Amino acid sequence: MRVMKWSMIALAVSAAGTSQFAMASSQDDSKGFLEDQSLTAKTRMEYMNRDYKNGASNPSSGTSGYRQDTGVSELLQYKSGFTQGTVGVGLDAFVMGSAKLDGGSGRRGNGLFANDSDGNPEKTQSKGGAAIKFRLSDTVLKYGQQTVASPVFSTDDSRLLPEIATGTSITSTEIKGLELSAGRFTALSKQTGMGRDSIGGVSDGFDNGKGLTAANIFGATYAFTEGFTGTFAASDVDQYFKKQYVNLNYTLPMSDTQSLNFDFNGYRTRGDKRGDLVDMIGDGTTGVDNNVWSLQAAYSVGAHKFTIAHQRSTGDNGYYYGVDGNGTIFLANSIQISDFVGREERSWQARYDINMTSYGVPGLSFMTRYVKGDNIKTNGLGEGKENEWNAESKYVMQSGPAKDLSFRLRFAMYRSNGAYSGYSADNNDTRLIVEYPLSIL
Repeated sequence: MRVMKWSMIALAVSAAGTSQFAMASSQDDSKGFLEDQSLTAKTRMEYMNRDYKNGASNPSSGTSGYRQDTGVSELLQYKSGFTQGTVGVGLDAFVMGSAKLDGGSGRRGNGLFANDSDGNPEKTQSKGGAAIKFRLSDTVLKYGQQTVASPVFSTDDSRLLPEIATGTSITSTEIKGLELSAGRFTALSKQTGMGRDSIGGVSDGFDNGKGLTAANIFGATYAFTEGFTGTFAASDVDQYFKKQYVNLNYTLPMSDTQSLNFDFNGYRTRGDKRGDLVDMIGDGTTGVDNNVWSLQAAYSVGAHKFTIAHQRSTGDNGYYYGVDGNGTIFLANSIQISDFVGREERSWQARYDINMTSYGVPGLSFMTRYVKGDNIKTNGLGEGKENEWNAESKYVMQSGPAKDLSFRLRFAMYRSNGAYSGYSADNNDTRLIVEYPLSIL
């Protein structure tokens, strides 16, 4: 499940909008391969427990009423600068690994670790990769292993380690306020997968045993004004589906301490071959043809933010993603457990955030939200309904040797009726995430 962030790509383009077309490009400012290099380390510890309620057992093992794992991961990332000249050349590389601190076969299934041949969580995992990159003016071409943040192809980083895609990407900010991107990806490894093609598709893998599937993507984001941006993106995941995505994000300043923000997101998905075999909730309904949209409004005043959102899904089935990355769901009501994207589903959200900096505790924040969904169409099981409540607290160290060390506590309570219990059993989800980013070079 992806927790929607406020239009990451739009923010990036707003920042890029200060550059001038064909004037003082990024490549002109290059200092060199080693001179602009960086090396960072990110240590993450995560505890996750899903406690199943109302008689449900752990769907992954069936031997207990809960899932529980604890692990630690390390992600080292090296990014070179670009060589000087008309065309700059550089290299990005990473090494990552995880180690199990707690968790057994009867409690598996949270997605922190892969399972060995005996069904037990792996004790350790590791992986490395690299990508070569070229820059001409303000256009960057990259080939190799990389993370991706397109609305139609997005690698997920919600567990110990991120998904990694293999392929080619190109990003261009040559024109003021406009960011163009495109890519072709031929492999995708899930967060617990150390191979190139370990993402779960409709059947037994991303290539489904029938030759490698390719995902072709395109995106454009334009900053119309300082507070108004728009994004269009499209993808073609061979033999699965074609998607189109649109986003409009508008911020209206009301004073130095008050503002209104409106965020619209929408997807159109049409299936092809293997995609037509997908059964979203196990009720016998197949296909991936779907339209889904969300509209979110947020009022910020001082340390407080109040948000409401509405989301609707229509089509032959619910919104399907995963084979194109488990982060490919830029919708308001995609939260900790549920995405609220069932067939014909309507959902509403109310959310409250507070930043404690204004109250003398910089780095401390709280959030709570509630989402309710109904009108879910099932195959003869009646109207599906679901609801979820989230609460979250985060603290980031502001200074000292442990500066940027963060502690994040997340809790979710999910419930659905009998008609929709095939999507997810009733459960309470608790997570503690401790993260320490460190800049080495």
